[in-house]
Amino acid sequence: MKSAPANHVFRALADPTRRAIFEELTRQGEQTVHALTRYAGVSQPAVSKHLTVLKRAKLVRHRREGRETHYRAEPKALAPIVDWLEHYGIFWQDRFNHLESLLERMKP
Repeated sequence: MKSAPANHVFRALADPTRRAIFEELTRQGEQTVHALTRYAGVSQPAVSKHLTVLKRAKLVRHRREGRETHYRAEPKALAPIVDWLEHYGIFWQDRFNHLESLLERMKP
């Protein structure tokens, strides 16, 4: 499965309800739309819209079983965020090392 662009993943998880749904699926495993609606405390159409955004970002997958749709989290889809954080982690670590070096040279 090819990952979604980082902007799609960031945008999908920027909404607190979508983030909570993703976290719930990550913690509890596969769930139906009805179970997610009870958890999220918003209407079923709202949950479905949130799930559509999460699907576009490839953060969730679904399967049909009879009349129910089951969703599960795809944590590997977080890879663009992990890569982005790693890039900036290296950036800041380098800056902190330079600062530490500068402070050492400034000591009397």
